[in-house]
Amino acid sequence: MSKFQFKQFSVEQDRCAMKIGTDGVLLGAWTPIDNNPFSILDIGTGTGIIALILAQRSDAQQIDALEIDEEAYEQATDNFENSPWNDRLFCFHAGLDEFVEEPEDEYDLIISNPPFYSEDYKSNDDQRDLARFQDAMPFEELIEAADLLLSENGIFSVIIPFKEEEKFLALAKENELYPIKITRVKGTAATEIKRSLLAFSRNEIDHFPVEELIIETARHIYTSEYIKLTKEFYIKM
Repeated sequence: MSKFQFKQFSVEQDRCAMKIGTDGVLLGAWTPIDNNPFSILDIGTGTGIIALILAQRSDAQQIDALEIDEEAYEQATDNFENSPWNDRLFCFHAGLDEFVEEPEDEYDLIISNPPFYSEDYKSNDDQRDLARFQDAMPFEELIEAADLLLSENGIFSVIIPFKEEEKFLALAKENELYPIKITRVKGTAATEIKRSLLAFSRNEIDHFPVEELIIETARHIYTSEYIKLTKEFYIKM
């Protein structure tokens, strides 16, 4: 199934190596927007799903997305143009390193679902591997870019494997980006923590919420927390 229908928009994904998954929807739905962002940057947008969710959730007037893979870039551009918010969404065909060389703007929200399979995992599909691998976008590069491009009161938000959380927090701290919210994600109550949702700002705070989110109680039986988070987007929630 190439077309994925959400409540307020649809996403074509036949030309993207990385299909729509729980991670992107979770990050888009979970990311704090209490600072009422005027400008948003989605790094490594893929299908454009996260940028589209934030267009629905926020009043941001400038939502830029960045995608290095040509097929995915074209697909995201089409998905943006076919959405109700096409006047606010724009995709750049560039790598992060190119984009930060001539930064045009600062952003009030920077968001990324970075490629992160650093294990010895290779499929026979080069495009999919590029989309999944950390060598396509090292955490250091992502964090340095966020530091460079984030506005004074901006928020930087990511989803990463839980086992990388400690390393990511340490790297962020080196760049004076401090956690304001952490949510650790489990498939079910019995499984181990799989993902970390992390939000950062430039201001260090002593106390911030550290929570756990469980997605399902049984196969396709979703928890009330997960439903609450995603019901504005998924049709069947």
